[in-house]
Amino acid sequence: MKMTQAELTAFLDSEFPQMRPLKFRIEHWDGTMLRLAMPIAEQNLRPGGTVSGPAMMTLADCAAYMLLLGLIGPVALAVTTNLNINFLRKPGLGDLAAEVTMLKLGKTLAIIELSLYSAGVGDPVAHSVMTYAIPPAR
Repeated sequence: MKMTQAELTAFLDSEFPQMRPLKFRIEHWDGTMLRLAMPIAEQNLRPGGTVSGPAMMTLADCAAYMLLLGLIGPVALAVTTNLNINFLRKPGLGDLAAEVTMLKLGKTLAIIELSLYSAGVGDPVAHSVMTYAIPPAR
């Protein structure tokens, strides 16, 4: 583990201040699995009374980024190169949480898997696999 929960939170707050209104919070980080939660508000909803796909993808991408940085350190220029998400069931209107783990961490690419959970819904509401490009060390 290269960054603690507090360091990850401080990094996100300083490097991505535009994300503050989303009120992400790290609920768990043990060096293997990271759980990132996001409260659901009116701006996250779509017609039909459900959480929008873009809101769910935002949480997924941010959780994967936090996991990666937690493992490699504050490499701000690591970027998503692929995000594949399967929406499995309608989420509730409560908080969403992403549970994310590393499938493979290489020198230039990382493959990350996560499940999204919605408060009050027992099974995952979405599943995602992402690839991140890691820039070369300077």
